[in-house]
Amino acid sequence: MTDITTIGLDLAKTVFQVHGADKDGRPVLRKKLRRGHVLGFFAGLPACRIGMEACGSAHYWARELQALGHDVQLIPPQYVKPFVKTNKNDACDAEAICEALLRPTMRFAPVKSTEQQSVLMLHRARELLVRQKTMLVNALRGHCGEFGVVAPQGASRVNDLIVVIEDPNDPQLPSLAREALGSLVEQVKAVQAQIGILEKRLMVWHRTSDASRRLETIPGVGVITATALVATIGDASQFHSGRQLAAWLGLVPRQYSSGGKERLGRISKHGDGYLRKLLVHGARSVLLWSRHRKDKRSAWLEALLARRPVNVVLVAMANKTARVVWAMLSRGETFRPVA
Repeated sequence: MTDITTIGLDLAKTVFQVHGADKDGRPVLRKKLRRGHVLGFFAGLPACRIGMEACGSAHYWARELQALGHDVQLIPPQYVKPFVKTNKNDACDAEAICEALLRPTMRFAPVKSTEQQSVLMLHRARELLVRQKTMLVNALRGHCGEFGVVAPQGASRVNDLIVVIEDPNDPQLPSLAREALGSLVEQVKAVQAQIGILEKRLMVWHRTSDASRRLETIPGVGVITATALVATIGDASQFHSGRQLAAWLGLVPRQYSSGGKERLGRISKHGDGYLRKLLVHGARSVLLWSRHRKDKRSAWLEALLARRPVNVVLVAMANKTARVVWAMLSRGETFRPVA
């Protein structure tokens, strides 16, 4: 056991696979562990380098193993797959993780703290509730439309339908239909109340975070986007440049180049789709606001709008916002608007 310097740990629900290697990369340990025996096993090992695939429970195990004195690295699953030999099983996955960990150019994911995970859980819960509200609102519109009751587009105009549903004297809806739709209305109100509670919790955390409050000053970045960025990125110094952060968010073109000929396609859509969506929606709001207010836009944006479709411009604006976010987080600066 004293020869082990590198360990690949394949995570699971109950049975974990361990693959240990010495300083030369030769395998010296292959072992299965039950969930309750993992920490006891690693507590008896000397400090070594442990690699795991970045997944839902990886951050918890990384924090626990770091507390035991080990150096833990999280590897994105797509970087581990090329090292899997022949068939896929737990033993092959653990060996592949161990080999990927030894690569000098391997890229790693940072270990999130419990606070970061908690804030992101608020975002995930809110996103789920927003999707449920959208489903309920669409159901209300569809069912009411069967009786000729139609409301204008927009989430706020759903209240027009709710007024009709809750009015027992309105002849447009039969009593049985009104009873069925009433249950959906109650769910819409309950979901909306839960969304409001989660947004208040995010606001409380936002006010305690200096980085989040600084990011809020960027045009197109509100409380939701700022808290999500700070909780997901954490230490921005892990990225060498703003372009690397934008590439990590999938806001750069996908390359398929060969023979010195560059071919650029659509955006790669790698990384966190939730952050990418928030940045693009923020760029859309900035563009709409500038159009309605007739404010003078930058020459860069005007030239881009003249030769590119609006959706391409929005992605370019989101890319630029990501670079500004990196500069502010890595250098501790405040937002300086362009004169």
